[in-house]
Amino acid sequence: MKKTSSEWNRHLPAGGDGAHLFPEFEKRAKAAAAEVFRVKTLREAAALILALSGQAGARKVVSTESFLLNEAGLKGAFTAAGIEFYNVQADIAAHAPTADIGISGGEFGIAESGSVCQDSYSIESRLVSTLPPVHVVLLDSNLIVPGISEAFAILSRAFERGYVTFITGPSRTADIEVVLTIGVHGPVRLVIIAVDECPEEGGNTQ
Repeated sequence: MKKTSSEWNRHLPAGGDGAHLFPEFEKRAKAAAAEVFRVKTLREAAALILALSGQAGARKVVSTESFLLNEAGLKGAFTAAGIEFYNVQADIAAHAPTADIGISGGEFGIAESGSVCQDSYSIESRLVSTLPPVHVVLLDSNLIVPGISEAFAILSRAFERGYVTFITGPSRTADIEVVLTIGVHGPVRLVIIAVDECPEEGGNTQ
């Protein structure tokens, strides 16, 4: 799938040393109504996603994270649980409007705001992150930067084309009688799963 940058890893913090910023990131993200979990491995992340899917009564899931989730064995687990799982471009476009959960990846987190920066150049990434009522974001817990200025410094180096998205909490609006409403223009739940051990996505098709 299309990417805004072909070399995100080259422009992210050297050595992936942002894990010490995770507590601040978690606090800010939760303050914006996101649900935040931290696990050591992708297999733990897969088990957590499966559990969340069961709790939500999900019957259909769409994902752009085919490489990571295939490696974690999640696709087979979904099949065994009777949950439809789609991660091919055409299938994502067809099923995202009726999916219960969308799974995508974040490029890095921002401690100052609890936001996740996501490469949103491909239409599939946008469909997965906006149409299902529950959006799960996989994030490398080592790739967290202190603030907005550092985030834009990365973008200034990495950006090639298209656009990126900063996701902060679930969808919210106060347009109607100035009453805050969650989930009107997008997901009612944002679940961030930070993984300590994320392999390099050499085969990722996001």
